Amino acid sequence: MAHSNLPLLGGRLCLDFVNSAPAATPLSWECLLQFLEATSIISSERAVQLTGLPDSDPQSATSLLLKSQRLASSLRRVFIAMLRKQKIAPDWVEPVNEILRVTEGHDELVGLDGRWKIEFVAREGGLDWLLAAVARSAAEVMAEGDRARLRLCANPNCGLFFSDDSRTRQRRWCSMALCGNRSKVAAFARKHAHSRSRAAASGAS
Repeated sequence: MAHSNLPLLGGRLCLDFVNSAPAATPLSWECLLQFLEATSIISSERAVQLTGLPDSDPQSATSLLLKSQRLASSLRRVFIAMLRKQKIAPDWVEPVNEILRVTEGHDELVGLDGRWKIEFVAREGGLDWLLAAVARSAAEVMAEGDRARLRLCANPNCGLFFSDDSRTRQRRWCSMALCGNRSKVAAFARKHAHSRSRAAASGAS
């Protein structure tokens, strides 16, 4: 499954999750699988297996998708409140706690091709565990508060969240290659348009 266009620029899993679910449109099954694969929560083989789940097991697929949409919506509200130094409503936190409760489990060392990595093994056998890492990441960001250095891209047309891990703690853009350069190009164009208009005005006088 293609996932190269996902904006994995947040620096924290929960921020990437919200960024992959735009506020204007509900998170789709395809986008959810793309995110899970792009962040290595599931393998590409598992993503292919889950592609047909809405047809083979619509109840399970619908349940997971609704929980994902609810989680994304709630986290967006939480992050905006954090940025504005506003109080976080308890009902926004409940989707996170719901997943943390259901996906109670443990970490395990798993060997793959001679290398070891830590994987979370959920106690429940359902699909909710797919959101466990996102919920854990969100809980950590909320618990850290200001220390999470949560930011919103300075481009008003962007809307992506990110964690400012820059040395100066003054990062403004989700990505310099994207919004940063666009802003510089736009500022350059405005400056030169202003210079041309002034030159034209002085020439006419």
